[in-house]
Amino acid sequence: MKTGTLTLLAVGLAGYMATSAALQAIASPSLARPAATRETSWTPVGAETRRPIGWHNLCRVQADECDAGPQTPVNVALTSDAHRLLVTVTRLANRAITPQTDDDHYHLDRKTFVDWWTYPDDGAGDCSDFMLLKRKMLIEAGWPRAAVLATVVRDHQGNGHAVLTVTTDRGDFILDNLTDKLLRWDETGYAFVKRQSQADENIWVSLADGGETGAVASTSSLPVVRVSSR
Repeated sequence: MKTGTLTLLAVGLAGYMATSAALQAIASPSLARPAATRETSWTPVGAETRRPIGWHNLCRVQADECDAGPQTPVNVALTSDAHRLLVTVTRLANRAITPQTDDDHYHLDRKTFVDWWTYPDDGAGDCSDFMLLKRKMLIEAGWPRAAVLATVVRDHQGNGHAVLTVTTDRGDFILDNLTDKLLRWDETGYAFVKRQSQADENIWVSLADGGETGAVASTSSLPVVRVSSR
């Protein structure tokens, strides 16, 4: 089943319909100067690693969500408009979805499902559902898939947590359901474990502080593109 932004809106994502036109306008090419940041920092990327079981389950149930194929790795120009789009998407999703664990939501049989990633069509979901929704919204608004990456971290209590990484010419930033703030990855206080490869969403790579070994690379020298509306 193809779960596009319009489908998500139709099943109760209150507030997005009223601002969808504004989101498309924000995503249009702009001559605005890049948003100022204190520093520039990209997440150190390591070797290929196993993809999360949650992504595996999503692809098994909704195969068309995982069939984009190879992508050209890029960073997005963090103009003032692009920054505003990221903040708007974060706030909209964080307000539209009611936090609910998979156990409470789906009553999972843990012998069958360890983790369940899906779109929050009924208006409730856990961190991975927030993350997938934000990823979908940004892609629908014109962001390249290679610059919106599902990411697994350990939170401040050491628990597994899913967030969205956006790669920009000003560094990697995190969209999180636990805060409306757009933070650079190294400002979150999280331990970064793994994320999607920019070259292929079905390949996952370890991140430097996730404890895995392997050659570490930086995404700082990637081509820079501007988002454009579809």
